[in-house]
Amino acid sequence: MANLAAVTVVNMHEAKTRLSELVARAEGGEEVVIARAGVAAVRLVPVERTAPRRTFGWLVGVVDCPPDDVLMGEDPDVVALFEGDASDPP
Repeated sequence: MANLAAVTVVNMHEAKTRLSELVARAEGGEEVVIARAGVAAVRLVPVERTAPRRTFGWLVGVVDCPPDDVLMGEDPDVVALFEGDASDPP
């Protein structure tokens, strides 16, 4: 149960005038309750932030990537750098 000392209760008119402040307090973890005619009506709570979901492959068909042999060219030294050559020490 919430600690009553940490709850801020404001009436509707006061909430209209101090909305930015009340939202900031709710975002900071304070419980803010808005009352109508002295009766609690709503509670301000912060929205839980979640990381955006990554969509893989969204550029398929948009970006054309040439094959590896075009990227590396025909130079055998360049090909060996990417594919590795057991005869050459690192």
